Amino acid sequence: MKTIIAACSQNLSGSRASIQTALRTLLAAPWPSQRDIRSWLQLLSVLQWVLSFLLLGTVSLLLLIYLVFTSFWPISALYLAWIIFDWDTPEKGGRRLPCLRRWSVWRHFRDYFPVKLVKTHDLSPSHNYIIGSHPHGIPCVGAFCNFITGSTGFGEMFPGIRPFLTTLAGNFRLPVFREYLMSGGLCPVTRRAIGYLLSKNGTGNAVAIVIGGAAESLSCRPGITTLILKNRKGFVRMALQHGAYLVPSFSFGENDLFRQVVFEEGSWMRSIQQRFQKMMGFAPCVFYGRGLTSVRSRGFLPYARPITTVVGEPVTVPKIEDPSSETVDMYHEMYVRSLLKLFNENKTKYGLSETDELHI
Repeated sequence: MKTIIAACSQNLSGSRASIQTALRTLLAAPWPSQRDIRSWLQLLSVLQWVLSFLLLGTVSLLLLIYLVFTSFWPISALYLAWIIFDWDTPEKGGRRLPCLRRWSVWRHFRDYFPVKLVKTHDLSPSHNYIIGSHPHGIPCVGAFCNFITGSTGFGEMFPGIRPFLTTLAGNFRLPVFREYLMSGGLCPVTRRAIGYLLSKNGTGNAVAIVIGGAAESLSCRPGITTLILKNRKGFVRMALQHGAYLVPSFSFGENDLFRQVVFEEGSWMRSIQQRFQKMMGFAPCVFYGRGLTSVRSRGFLPYARPITTVVGEPVTVPKIEDPSSETVDMYHEMYVRSLLKLFNENKTKYGLSETDELHI
């Protein structure tokens, strides 16, 4: 018995010594600094944004289909009824939630790159505006962060102006994802939706349109800025029909967030990409960014590169219900000149050299 008690005492003493050693090791280990914690929060904020756009709609759709075959089928039935009832809401200004635009996550999202908004001229709340957003890049980080979140101070810089951002109409057919998009101020890039904001929603509306669209993303690469704009004149016609002023904006650094395999014009891979883009509305780019665990690893997260969105001088546009082609061409040329002026006056301030040119 004494032998057993002695053995137990030795085991207890050994256990206490092991615990004390472990505690000393833990306390001696370096704790994460505030800088480390901020970096983690910034990375997580970007991760949730990427996953939301990649998976939220598809996962929600699959989940609702699965629930149809379970005892929870009323959930799918009720949501289907809601979508039918709410079908036209995206085309009529959506359903903005100011609390979501002020979500603290967006501040970490902004600081990850970081993203900055620069104002060059005032926008009067007594007019409506179409803001041309350039370039498209891969994920449109600059346009999203500046026009959808309140993290860069758009509301303070342009008091009385309500920003909206257009995106593919098909995104608003995906369950749950449509609610997420509308809550931030996104709307379909359709004539009906844009026309509603410019004519039936009062004044002080600024509709941001990524003019180059998905086709422009195929030419996105660091150090080269090529815009698809020469034959994109529909936004000018809409501006004339509603008397909305045209405002150029350029996001310096947008093309530096990912590395893309760019296939040359005329190649069979480029042809496949273009056909897919015409059928589906978005381009299947072959690109990569950084991984989740390390900057040196490859993954689907954007690289941390500074983005500066400069909003230029408004081009005054009269209201002409049925503008002629000549009138559209004239104001399109005025817009292009204003965009080139904006680019050339700011390129050396935000990472480009004096010899860099904007290809249109």
